[in-house]
Amino acid sequence: MPVLITGVEPASPALRAGIRPGELLHAVNGHPIADVLDYRFYIMERRLVLSLSGKDGLRRTVRLTKGEYDDPGLTFDSYLMDKQRRCKNKCIFCFVDQMPKGLRESLYFKDDDSRMSFFFGSYVTLTNMTEADIRRIIAMHLSPINISVHATDPELRVKMLRNPRAGEVLRYLPMLAEAGIALNTQLVLCPGINDGEQLERSLNDLSALLPALQSIALVPVGLTVHREGLYPLRKMTREEALRTLEIADAFNERMRPLHGRRIAFPADELFLTAGVPIPDADFYGDFDQLEDGVGLLALQRRDFLEELEALPGSDAPRTVSVAFGTAATPFMRELIARAAEKFPHLTVHVYAVSNRLFGETVDVTGLLCGRDLIDGLRGKPLGETLILSHVMLRHENTFLDDLTPADVEAALGVPVTITDETGSGLLRALAGLESQS
Repeated sequence: MPVLITGVEPASPALRAGIRPGELLHAVNGHPIADVLDYRFYIMERRLVLSLSGKDGLRRTVRLTKGEYDDPGLTFDSYLMDKQRRCKNKCIFCFVDQMPKGLRESLYFKDDDSRMSFFFGSYVTLTNMTEADIRRIIAMHLSPINISVHATDPELRVKMLRNPRAGEVLRYLPMLAEAGIALNTQLVLCPGINDGEQLERSLNDLSALLPALQSIALVPVGLTVHREGLYPLRKMTREEALRTLEIADAFNERMRPLHGRRIAFPADELFLTAGVPIPDADFYGDFDQLEDGVGLLALQRRDFLEELEALPGSDAPRTVSVAFGTAATPFMRELIARAAEKFPHLTVHVYAVSNRLFGETVDVTGLLCGRDLIDGLRGKPLGETLILSHVMLRHENTFLDDLTPADVEAALGVPVTITDETGSGLLRALAGLESQS
């Protein structure tokens, strides 16, 4: 299917070649264009021959020359130049199925799109893909790809994803690995289902994908209070989290002599649940799984302490407040206490805010909503400003419940400072310094 050109950038090679908005792009250098992957791959050449058609349906050919890394200057109806692929699974742990009603429509869309994985780091299960899709990824060498595996036992994977294709598409993994496509994988761990012996099997099976396998994220299942009629699941206990860490450690000890690095990385939440200290930043290598909550706290701590050492001390009095999800608050309290040693006149009110929208079983900072903050902080001393991490904000600078930082300011009567997720950004916000990011 050709794609509609909706705009042509000023002073671009496409404009100079006479391409007009409203035309359809059929092919580049003889290759049909169906979506963004085709387009981005085939426009890499300096000399392009574009096959176009207008509203009259007549085809024409346009030739243009551009710099090797330059864009021709065409814009399209959407980034993907195609509809985003909707997930066909009915996973027993799906977070979207546990969302309360009444939130914005986009939050209920389940995507399972390999193009989003390549461009934005989202995870795919492969059940939406055909062998032709895999061959295209290999031909274009689209790498890395992030894959939600969850279990390598085919029958168990079918049970967990509730998709009859979930087991058979596991054969795509060695196809990608043998072609040199880098793979980041994740296992969402549901107690009593794919942890314990099944986790050991999955880790061992995935190790066969080395060296293409970059990492395996071990993520405990997230459960809200809105699970009426859904598969019965429970949160991981401290003992189960400790056992999971032991399995990961034993696996990594086997892998390091063979491959020189760790492969399996428990999510921060596993360490917090187990009551085990967060490892140093060196533990996480290249931080391949930051978006999956793996290593974020260690990276924040490293950045915070490095920035603390670099900043000059100050005797200027300052009182501020910060708010986090309940899981990370003890860790953050310890970090912020270090700042008080260098800034003795800095007073920081640290608040652990319970999640009322999703329930107290959801304890991560990134899922706090505006109403959670308002209800949890109203009447408390907040100082000169309330510091919040931007991980709470989503579409158009809003919280998940569509409230904005300005709404929180108005309700609490205090200015809100939004800081990035880095430790240095947090420290500079505490100290009243402008971020350097």
